[in-house]
Amino acid sequence: MSNELADPVEPTVALRQVPLQCYFLATRPAFLSVTLVAVLIGLASAFHDLGRLASMTALATLILALMAHAAANVLNDFHDADNDDGNHERLFPYTGGSRFIQNGVLSRATTGRFGHGLLAAVVPAGLGLVWQSGPGLLIIGLTGLVVGWAYSAPPLKLASRGLGELAVTAGWLLVVVGTDYVQRSGFASLPLVAGLGYALLVANLLYINQFPDRLADARAGKRTLVVRLGPTRARWGYVALALLANLSLLLGFILGMLPAMALLALLAVPLSWRAGCRLWSNGEHPEPLAPAIKLTIAAAHVHGLLLALSLLFMKGFSL
Repeated sequence: MSNELADPVEPTVALRQVPLQCYFLATRPAFLSVTLVAVLIGLASAFHDLGRLASMTALATLILALMAHAAANVLNDFHDADNDDGNHERLFPYTGGSRFIQNGVLSRATTGRFGHGLLAAVVPAGLGLVWQSGPGLLIIGLTGLVVGWAYSAPPLKLASRGLGELAVTAGWLLVVVGTDYVQRSGFASLPLVAGLGYALLVANLLYINQFPDRLADARAGKRTLVVRLGPTRARWGYVALALLANLSLLLGFILGMLPAMALLALLAVPLSWRAGCRLWSNGEHPEPLAPAIKLTIAAAHVHGLLLALSLLFMKGFSL
C-alpha cells in the first residue's frame, strides 16, 4: 500500500459539520499515544515498587495527561501558524501542524481559545490529584504546564531557540514521574531512570520531524537545532539521541536500578537504526523521510511498552 493511501489526508472545511469530531481531530489524537505510553511506564514503575495500583487514580492521571498533551498540540498549532502557512515541504500528518488553520477548518483565534481552554481545564483536575497525592505533584504539574506552554509560545519559544528537544525530554519525563508520584505519594528514583530513555526517544521524534520542516522554519525565523546545524551535521543529533536513550537504559541496569528484563526494551534499537540510516541518506530531501519518521514513532512505542511490561511482570499483577 502506498504512503498516500496509508496516511490520512489533510482536514477540510467539511469537518465543521461535525463539531465534536472537528475539535477532537484538532488535538491530533493519533499522536497522543506517546503520552499513553509514558503514563504506562509511570504506572509500571510504581507497581514494581508497591505491588499495587489505585485503578481509579491511574485512570484520572491518564485522562489528565492526555488533556495536557492535547492542549499543547493545539497551542503549538496556534503559535506556529505563521510557520506552517509557508510549509510547502511538509509530510502530513507528521510535520507542518494539523493544517486546521491553514485549510480554513478553524480560525487562528478559535484554535487559540480552544487550546487555552483545554489548558485551563487541566488545572482543577490536577489540583484534585494534588489534594489526593501530595504537594510534590503541584511542582511536577506546574513545571509540565510551563514547559508545554513555553515550547512554542512567546516570549520563550523554546523550539525556536534550539531547545525543543530539551523541552520535550523534560515534558515526557515529567509525565512518567508525575504518574508514579500519584500512586506512591512521593518521589522515587525508578521513574526517572525508567522514563529517561523513553523521553529521549520522544525527543528524537521531534528532532527528525524538523528535517522536512527546516526550510519553512528557516524562512519563518524558527531556529531549531536542524536549522542551526544544517541537515548534514544535524544527522548526528539523531544518532546521539538514540544512543543516549539506550545507554541510559543500560546504565540503569548496570547500577541495579532496573531489572534485567528491562533490557527487552533494547529490541527497539533496530527500528532507530533503520530510521537513522534512511535519515543519513535523505536528510536534505523531505519526501523519502516519511518511513524514517514512522520507524522513529515505532521505536519510542516499542521501547516504552516493553519497558513497562518488564516492570509489571517482575511482580504478580493485581489491582
